[in-house]
Amino acid sequence: MASSPQSFQKRQRELARQERAAAKRARRHSRESGDAEDEAGALSEDELLEQFRLLNERREAGTVSPEDFEARRIEIFAQLGLGEG
Repeated sequence: MASSPQSFQKRQRELARQERAAAKRARRHSRESGDAEDEAGALSEDELLEQFRLLNERREAGTVSPEDFEARRIEIFAQLGLGEG
């Protein structure tokens, strides 16, 4: 059964809201931690895992191309130290 365009749009708005909230948490965390970081804007492991979860949801919803998904996945894994950068 196909979902209506309204529910698809609602899901897209919800995903965008979650991504903005994750970015906001990341900024807040970096300000509160006060740690000197090697890279400007480096994210914590939890924040990177949250970004990966959201990326997977967007892929499943069909809003991100396979090429974009793979490129972003490689970036996240590299930041986590799990693969080549």
